[in-house]
Amino acid sequence: MNHIAIVEGDITRADVDAIVNAANPKMLGGGGVDGAIHRAAGPKLLEVCRKVKAVNGVRCPYGEARITTAGELPSQYVIHAVGPIYRQANNPKELLESAYCNSLILAKENGCRSIAFPAISCGAYGYPLEDAAHIALSVCGRLEFSGIQVVFYLFGQKMYELWCHVLQEKL
Repeated sequence: MNHIAIVEGDITRADVDAIVNAANPKMLGGGGVDGAIHRAAGPKLLEVCRKVKAVNGVRCPYGEARITTAGELPSQYVIHAVGPIYRQANNPKELLESAYCNSLILAKENGCRSIAFPAISCGAYGYPLEDAAHIALSVCGRLEFSGIQVVFYLFGQKMYELWCHVLQEKL
């Protein structure tokens, strides 16, 4: 797990190869992290998102991820990961694991050596914070992903301290 770091800060300023967006299935922007990333990236991000093929308005189903260029962000890519809406999903744990895993697979396939994650599904989607931290850190800590530097950018001291505590438990 020495390839995992946790910071309290603004993910849109992350100096990494790929920034993960906690996206919604339409991939056209939204609130929270999604809105912040779209605002910082500028109109080019929305333009490339619109080019992702949609099926019944869905560009990225729950638990999956899609990769685009990053517009005006310092990263090369944005990986749009759609985590579960906790109280609506039949299998929230599996969907959250899948969103992180699929993001890391896309990063590897595209030659990324570093990736920045937000706390996927922990805002409006209502995932319990400690459970989400355990899931995220377990997936990112898998040996198959040890070649990618993972940085979690978290919002607020409480969230930062909780994730640091969970990471310490796993060491």
